[in-house]
Formats: sequence, structure tokens, C-alpha cells
Amino acid sequence: MRADQFFELPESLSSFASHFDAAVSVWTWLPQIRVALSELKGNTDQLDLPSGVQVEGEVWIDPTAKLPAHATFVGPVWIGPETEIRPGAFVRGNVIVGRGAVLGNSCEFKNCLLMDGVQVPHFSYVGDSILGNRAHLGAGVVLSNLRLDQKQVTIRLEEGLAKTGLRKFGAVLGDDAEVGCNAVLQPGTLLGRRSLVMPTMAFGGYLPGEHLAKQRTTVSMIARRDR
Repeated sequence: MRADQFFELPESLSSFASHFDAAVSVWTWLPQIRVALSELKGNTDQLDLPSGVQVEGEVWIDPTAKLPAHATFVGPVWIGPETEIRPGAFVRGNVIVGRGAVLGNSCEFKNCLLMDGVQVPHFSYVGDSILGNRAHLGAGVVLSNLRLDQKQVTIRLEEGLAKTGLRKFGAVLGDDAEVGCNAVLQPGTLLGRRSLVMPTMAFGGYLPGEHLAKQRTTVSMIARRDR
């Protein structure tokens, strides 16, 4: 499961490209988020922040980003251009966000990489996860990042069981992947490009690109269009 099977790092994040090798297993990018931000210098002392925006540590926010009256940032955090932060967002450490993303109201983000055009607009938790370009989470989606037994997260693939070496691992969403409202993705979930998970589902494992997860079945959307 190479990273380039899911997405390409956009130009807006080119300054971090040396830390994210497209040819490696996609989950190995998660520890690299901290490394990529290790020398970050914040700029919030140069910005006119709303009085209700709280900042701790090294936080860099592009001047074109839209900020709400109330939000909390705990560094290291890097927010790209034209991104919209909505009221009550809690961005708490090791977070990189590309161009034109939406970090929604009452959403929490921790150790995650969000690429261009990602939309997480309402009441979601995104931890230890990577969201590809234009990926979208419906309201209330939770990316669970810790097994109940707190053991290493593994992923069952066609070629066998993949050991990630990670105790905390939420989900990887490929470019244009969609997750419906109030769905829960289990630790270590992989969604291919343009795949869909229906609302209210608890889904885990690997969903190939252009497939739909619906109740207990997955359907190829390519096959559906050919009918």
C-alpha cells in the first residue's frame, strides 16, 4: 500500500515533500508529520488574531486563512492558504493542512495531514490520519485511532496481514474519498481514491478505489457505471 496509490502531495505542501516519500507504505507517513514540523517557527505574533483564538507553541497560519471568533491551536501546527477554520475547532499538535481546506465547527485534529481541499465541516474527530486531496467527511464522522486492547494496529490486505508498527493509527483517505454522516472508521482503515463509505456505518480494513462500502458489502462503482 504505497502512498502514491492514494494521493500525490500537492504543491501547497511542497516544503514538506522531503519528509513524505511516495514510494513507502502510506502509514509510515504518520510519524513523519512530527519530524516535518520539528523546526517550525510560528507566525501568529505577526497576525491580527480574533481575541477568542487561543495559541500555544509554534503555530504558523497563512495570512489568507479565515479564522473564527473562537478556536484553539496547540503547536506545532501549519495551516495553508485559503483554509477556513470554523468556530470551536481544536487543532492540537502535529497538524499540517494544505490549501483551501475546511476545519469545521467543534472538530478536533491531532497528528494529521490534510491535503488541498479537504473538508471536515462538522463535529468530527481526526486523529493520526491522512486525508487526501478533496477528501470529505460528513457530519459526525469519527476516525478511531486506538484499538480497544491498545495493541499494534494491523491491516488485513489481500496479500496478508500488514503490521503497521503503530499503536495509534486512524485512517488514510485517498484523493476524493467520501465518508457519510456519523460513520466510524476503525483504527487502520484505508480508503482508496474516490471510494465511498455510506452514512452511519462502522467500517474497517481496506476499501479499494472507486468502491462503495454499504452495510456488509462493498460494490465497485466502476462496475455500477458499466451497467
